[in-house]
Parts: sequence; C-alpha cells; structure tokens
Amino acid sequence: MFPVHRPRRLRSHPQLRRMVRETVLTTSDLIYPLFAVPGDAIANEVRSMPGVFQLSIDKIVEEAKEVYDLGIPAIILFGIPEDKDLDATGAWHDCGIVQKASTAVKEAVPDLIVIADTCLCEYTSHGHCGYLQVGDLTGRVLNDPTLDLLKKTAVSQAKAGADIIAPSGMMDGFVQAIREGLDEAGFQDTPILSYAAKYASAYYGPFRDAADSAPQFGDRRTYQMDPGNAREALKEIALDMSEGADMLMVKPALSYMDVIWRVKEATNLPVAAYNVSGEYSMVKAAALNGWIDEQKVVLETMTSFKRSGADLILTYHAKDVARWLAA
Repeated sequence: MFPVHRPRRLRSHPQLRRMVRETVLTTSDLIYPLFAVPGDAIANEVRSMPGVFQLSIDKIVEEAKEVYDLGIPAIILFGIPEDKDLDATGAWHDCGIVQKASTAVKEAVPDLIVIADTCLCEYTSHGHCGYLQVGDLTGRVLNDPTLDLLKKTAVSQAKAGADIIAPSGMMDGFVQAIREGLDEAGFQDTPILSYAAKYASAYYGPFRDAADSAPQFGDRRTYQMDPGNAREALKEIALDMSEGADMLMVKPALSYMDVIWRVKEATNLPVAAYNVSGEYSMVKAAALNGWIDEQKVVLETMTSFKRSGADLILTYHAKDVARWLAA
C-alpha cells in the first residue's frame, strides 16, 4: 500500500508553517520612495496617497534616519523643482532638488543607500520625459537628444552622492548612454537600476499628484510599454542587460506579476518590482473604510511579489511593513 500524503500535516502548527515556508519577506527587500520639494519644514500630505508626503530636505533627512533605524536599506528620491522648463534644468543642475537631497541624506545617514530616479517628467514644463518636436502635441519624445539630458542628469546625481542611478524614461539606449556618462565621469562603480519594463499604466495617477508630473497634453504611450505585451518585456530587459544594466525593474507590480516571473526566469540580475501609487492608494482607501485588514493584505501582497520573482520591492508601505515584520 502506498503512503497517504497529507499536506496538512505541515500546516498544523505556526512554527512548523514558518519552518517550511518557501517565500520569506524581510526588511532587506524594501526600498522606500520619497518626494523632495524646495523649502524648509514642509510636509504636504498627498491627497490621493494617505500617509505619503512631499517633504523639504530637512524633513527628508528625518525620514531617512527613521527608515534606516527600521532596517530598510534604501530610499529612492523623486524631486519636485521650484521651476520647470523645456530643458528639464532642475533634473541635471548641480543644485537640483534631488542632488541637494542626496547630499543631505548621505551626510546624515551615510550607510543608507540613496537611489536617484533619473527621469525628466517632473522637471519639464510639458510633463513629458524628454525633448519634444516643436509643435507636436502628441507627447512623442525625441529619443536621441533626450539621451544627452539623461546622461547629464545621472552624472550630476552621482556627483551629489547617489549610490544607484535609476533611469525610468524608457528611452531606447538610455542605459548605454548613462553607463558611458558615468564611466567617463569616474563613476564606474555606480550601478544602474533600469526601469526595464515600465508600462503605460492607469495605476500611476496618485504618483502624478505627488510628483506634479502629469503631462500637459498627449500621453506617454509612445515610450512606455503597452499593458497587453509580456514578450516585449523580455526584449527590453535583453537590451538593457546588453547595455550594462546592473538591476532590472518591472513597473507596476500588482497587475504585472506574470511579467516579473518572466523577467526573473530570463536573467540572473536582481529584479525589482515597483508597488506603485495606485496600488498603494487602493489598499489605503479600502483600509480606511474598514473593508480590509490593511496589515494582512499588505504583507500578503508583498509576499506575492517575492514569490513571483522580485528580489527588491519599491513600496510606499515600506515603513509599515518593517514595523509589522519586527513585531
């Protein structure tokens, strides 16, 4: 007689379940996004993202200290400049808001990893991720001229103290251009976390409130990926790897876990998942209405990202997750 297999035997006790758990979430998996604005003592809550704030640099430093004390290894910085223009000057200027915030954080918390989001939409007056053809109202970005802006931005961010450069504009050849710029400027050891598969998603709405980055006309579908495409993500990551990417990101995460899985199967590089603003805000809204148990839902969601193949998770829930895991 064959033995009777009873999977429930391994579920009978909390410690036994913990011993055989296949996927384990830790604070080392987390990256916390922060939004930097000019000024002092500023903490403006983002209306569509409860618990998320636009912060002046002094407040960014306070947050960075708290993040580090919670055991979270890294933050990613987004900037909202005082002025915007067609050349995205605030993105690459040595006195740009992300540059100032990076320097301040590294001085205050040197062991915290600072990731600089390397994009232009927050800094252009039209809200698109690069140069546009004069008179074109579709949002079609001129690829190659934009690469020069991204290269300048990355070098400026590295000079300011950013430990990792994270280009997110989905321009063709952006990883190679940034790698060349960093190497020429003496930052050969600065890694690139490429937003390799960034989709034209409806889940970005609250982020655009936080970063003041909504396009003034057109949309970003000519450079961000179509939500229906998964095989195309493999083409994008192959290109970025060939150009020198050190880590790869899939954005958004929740509706694209199949893509995270495909990317993880196709590479030996670390894979990050961005749990984006719309995903965060839906959970927060449901929790505030008492419809869900926020802690259980968030921890289950984070675990599902790891189970799908993510090595790193960028999430606005990071501080809460760190506290829950430590409890």
